[in-house]
Amino acid sequence: MMNVELLDALLASIDKQEPVALVTVTRSRKPEQVGRRCLIWLDRPRLGRLGLSRQQETWVEHAARDALRKGEHRLLRDEENALELFVEVQQRPPTLVIVGAGHIAAPLCEIATLCEFSVTVIDDRPLFANRERFPKAARVIAADIRQTVRELAMDENTYVVLVTRGHSLDVECLLEIIDRPLAYIGMIGSARRVRAVFELLHREQGMPREKLARVYAPIGLPIEAETPAEIAVAIMAEIINVRRGGQAISLAELGRKSHL
Repeated sequence: MMNVELLDALLASIDKQEPVALVTVTRSRKPEQVGRRCLIWLDRPRLGRLGLSRQQETWVEHAARDALRKGEHRLLRDEENALELFVEVQQRPPTLVIVGAGHIAAPLCEIATLCEFSVTVIDDRPLFANRERFPKAARVIAADIRQTVRELAMDENTYVVLVTRGHSLDVECLLEIIDRPLAYIGMIGSARRVRAVFELLHREQGMPREKLARVYAPIGLPIEAETPAEIAVAIMAEIINVRRGGQAISLAELGRKSHL
């Protein structure tokens, strides 16, 4: 059985949506090692010992942190020592940041929540960015858009959708996030608007075209979406496609191929 200290720490991390790995010895030449557990985080010392050698403990810690970063369970084997361990990853949910609280943002928030994303909505208009319109969002922020995007914590588990009311805001937001290690950046707009934004960034900001290639724009999968809800479906489908390594061809990719 898991001891109380480990169980309390595991439950606390799950409640706080902190990534944590539970490592269990499932096979060993030494019967007393089987069933021993420890918790490993990315940003703090481990909790618990497995009763292994220092070299083995270090190997397990590195492997568990790698599994945490990749968000995948893992079976570790050391055949030479007849050792087997299971790494069970408790991953925090992916975050979707919707920049712009207009007519597409509301259904997108609903669909993303159903897909178990933690959603943050940002807009500088309190009339649009409020709890009444986004009751299921984790956070709704009514403040200066560029400053909020600049200060918001984002990482490789963050997906950003730019659905602002004007291309000048898109430019400002892209300047803030283009160099961050995000899982996804998508931008709404027609092919013409997208080209205008990209050209402006390249010409006036000196942004390399290769860097802009990571932006999914026009956004979504090519399902001939028309209504706000349909466009939200197309966007969320693209995000899932990126997250799961799917094979669907995005509008952005089709657009790039047409200019080859």
